[in-house]
Amino acid sequence: MTSHDATLSARTEDLGRALQIAGSRLDDAVFGKVASSVAGVRERLALGVDHTVVALAGGTGSGKSSTFNKISRLTFADVGVKRPTTAKVTACSWSDDATQLLDWLGVERERRITRAGELDSADEASLAGLVLLDLPDHDSVAPGHREVVDKVLPLVDLLVWVVDPQKYADDALHTGYLRDSSGMQASTVVVLNQIDTVPVGQRDNLVNDVKRLLRDDGLENVPVVAASTKTDIGIADLRGLLEQTVARRSVSAGRAAGELDAAATLLLGQTPAEVPWHIDTVLEREVDALARAAGLESVAAQVGAAVRNGYGSPEFRAPDPDSIALSRSRWLTGSGESLKPGWRRSLASSVGSAQDVATAVATALQGITLDTRGPTTQRLTRRLALGAVLLAVLLGIATVLASTGILPAGETWTTVLGVLAVAAAVAALVVFLVAMQMRRALAARREQGVIASGRAALERVLQQTLGTPTQRLLDEHRAVRELAQSARDDGPSAPLRLEENSTTGGHIQASSPGGVRLTDLGTVRA
Repeated sequence: MTSHDATLSARTEDLGRALQIAGSRLDDAVFGKVASSVAGVRERLALGVDHTVVALAGGTGSGKSSTFNKISRLTFADVGVKRPTTAKVTACSWSDDATQLLDWLGVERERRITRAGELDSADEASLAGLVLLDLPDHDSVAPGHREVVDKVLPLVDLLVWVVDPQKYADDALHTGYLRDSSGMQASTVVVLNQIDTVPVGQRDNLVNDVKRLLRDDGLENVPVVAASTKTDIGIADLRGLLEQTVARRSVSAGRAAGELDAAATLLLGQTPAEVPWHIDTVLEREVDALARAAGLESVAAQVGAAVRNGYGSPEFRAPDPDSIALSRSRWLTGSGESLKPGWRRSLASSVGSAQDVATAVATALQGITLDTRGPTTQRLTRRLALGAVLLAVLLGIATVLASTGILPAGETWTTVLGVLAVAAAVAALVVFLVAMQMRRALAARREQGVIASGRAALERVLQQTLGTPTQRLLDEHRAVRELAQSARDDGPSAPLRLEENSTTGGHIQASSPGGVRLTDLGTVRA
């Protein structure tokens, strides 16, 4: 596998994974175009991008087949006054392993010839990997010719339009084909054939007029080669152009790269930006909303009162459905604000419904313990308080009896009994106050415990019913965007630029293959 193969294959698989993740969330038209591009590039990569497919296209009598024979140095394509003679594509390949590619292009076996044998001259090695196609005339009135041309044109890597001095401005060529090729400058060449029929002084003017028409078609800097198959003017230039195209192998890869880039752009249009949403910033607000809908603080307060008072049976009521629905709606609005409609619909269907959330809230809150029991030391402190009160009463009675003389006791003991009675009463009061404070503290802890447990339960409900599905979808949204970005090309291929070979007097001469220089074919990143 070449570096171009590996790079394009990785980009194609990135788009395939993005398409698989996004699925029905994409617009139908976008899904169809991206899927078609992925399938087409996969099919093309299965054939390899080492082959450079060049198609000769043109109108009746332009000399397309003669150009084919000159380039291939064979007399194989149909040439004659009865042109067009066939609706079949003719192919010459400079490779033994182009069979699968030619099958894919629909070239019949009897219309193929191969230049890869040992008897070929050494200079043919510079075109190794080239597959040259001679297409039927695009303007033919014969049934099926236009159909064949239209079928093959999207499949080729370099399109060479062969025109003649009489019909180079033909409206059918410009409106039917060239204007639709805007943006494909890097894979288009125009051959102005039969230049030998034009006076020498007018040749440069004619070439410049062709370039002007191409600019009007939106095709800037497309190379125009003035040629003649009779005198061989420009044929060496054209072969040199093809040799350097084959050597760089960037046009074939560029076609696939451009298709992947266009498909990635479509996907990025469905995932236009990173979604500025984080669950942590939303959870607290919506937990508050669910807590109010379920009456969490009210139940917690009832628990605290029951602990303090020693009676009461608090319980959670069914959460308010309108509040639950409003909370879910806010969640979807915030998390889906930056999403395209298909993604928003998917988000709404992936998270729990309002009824699901309400049921989950009720179930979660029913699992919270509402403990209304008093302190574990409650019985002991009660007994201590009662004992102290009883002791204070007995000592008080004894003090009264001693002070009235009913109980024989001296003055000293009477005083002692009085002090002990007061001390017992104070002890009873202290024990009572401590017990009451312990109950209040326990009530406060229980109340806060119910609130904390309830909020934790509500947070889990939000995570399970809304948070996790939302985060999963947003992660997939991010993955699609990142895969689409990784499938983008660094930039379009630069247009072909052909070094001028004409003299200052406008005389266009034949030149050697080395006379052609592509100053910038553009490269596809490896």
